[in-house]
Amino acid sequence: MGFRAGTHRVGGDVGTLQVRTYREGLAQRAGHDLILDVAHWDAEAEVRGDGTLTAVRLEADPRSLEVREGLHGVKALTDRDRAGILRTIDERILAGRPIAFRSTAVEAGTGGLTVRGELELAGTRRPATFELSRAANGRLRGTLPVTQSEWGIKPYRGMMGTLKVRDTVEVVLDVPLPSD
Repeated sequence: MGFRAGTHRVGGDVGTLQVRTYREGLAQRAGHDLILDVAHWDAEAEVRGDGTLTAVRLEADPRSLEVREGLHGVKALTDRDRAGILRTIDERILAGRPIAFRSTAVEAGTGGLTVRGELELAGTRRPATFELSRAANGRLRGTLPVTQSEWGIKPYRGMMGTLKVRDTVEVVLDVPLPSD
């Protein structure tokens, strides 16, 4: 089954875009693995007349992150913790710089689609590749692993370096795309 031909726009009103971080280090029990929702984002998918997805574009507002959940920590996240996490991300990591992805190729792969393109993050643009799969309910899902240091981002360290955010985080997309 192919997709409906045309240009399809999706965003936070019908899909989700999340960033998932993971902790490491000697004091990792004191921290949390985080699920961050991107509240303001939009994506566009181009589909040819034969139902083939040919291009993907995505833009996200780095200042629209929201802490959905803190997992595996010793204590639950407080509102103050959440505010501090967002302040650190804005001031020390992303600094409000644009986040954008533009595909250069979309190819059929085993069990889904391979999307190749360029990701702009923290003022650096680099090649990025991820897989999209189609769920039984017709939604497209994909996870893009992002190694922060490759974009010039120094992963967060706290508690004198004993609590760290893993260098590789995951960007997870889940969107509907109309079928024929």
